[in-house]
Amino acid sequence: MSQTTPRALDTASVLWEESVPGGAHWSGVLRRGVTLRVTDSTGGANVSMLFYNWENTLERYNMADTLKGQHTAFLTAGNVCYTDMGRVICSVTGDTCGWHDTISGVSDAATVKARYGAASYQECRNEYHRNGYDSLVNELGKYGLGRRDLVATLNLFSKVTVNDDGGMQFHPGNSGAGDSVDLRFEMDALVALSTCQHPLDPDETYRPRDIALTAWNSGVAGPDDHCRHLCPENERAFINTERLYT
Repeated sequence: MSQTTPRALDTASVLWEESVPGGAHWSGVLRRGVTLRVTDSTGGANVSMLFYNWENTLERYNMADTLKGQHTAFLTAGNVCYTDMGRVICSVTGDTCGWHDTISGVSDAATVKARYGAASYQECRNEYHRNGYDSLVNELGKYGLGRRDLVATLNLFSKVTVNDDGGMQFHPGNSGAGDSVDLRFEMDALVALSTCQHPLDPDETYRPRDIALTAWNSGVAGPDDHCRHLCPENERAFINTERLYT
């Protein structure tokens, strides 16, 4: 696993900062050359993320191509997220956690109810039990997207491995308070996220964790960038991306 020391930020370069409560959902447009730092505020967070080309949302993050191209099953510093057009939508430039799940998807209403019990808005108001699937669909709806546009997510801060028999194992404690991951956007991107608990989290108590978001102007990958040269497939994907903006 690759872990890096987070870049110290000049407060003057910060574009904006925001806190997102556990169990909430968020979306926004991240421009090419902006880096987004996602921070686990208290430890044990899960952040399920989706990425779309802002100018053509039919192009979006593709989990299968991302993993095949980089010969990995999880993401960390040095990796990138491919789109289904062979471009780089964002690069992982910093990571104090070391492992981010790509294969598990998100929770839905049925699994949340089965694990944590029923807790509707009518009964519990803002303390009601949310799930990742509906949270992301709610955010996508703001941009004219829907259920058919929900693809495999990147689950920041969560670690899942696969046993020899094919069983998936969730590893509690993968992320601690203050752990962060930096995503540098190589394309103008629509980003949607949910802070609901991971679908394989064995915790029997409903307690999604808070996160913080910080964005700044960083510029895009240069010719000597580590993410670019991680593997030949990344080099080709960066060329494809740069041609889009030439």
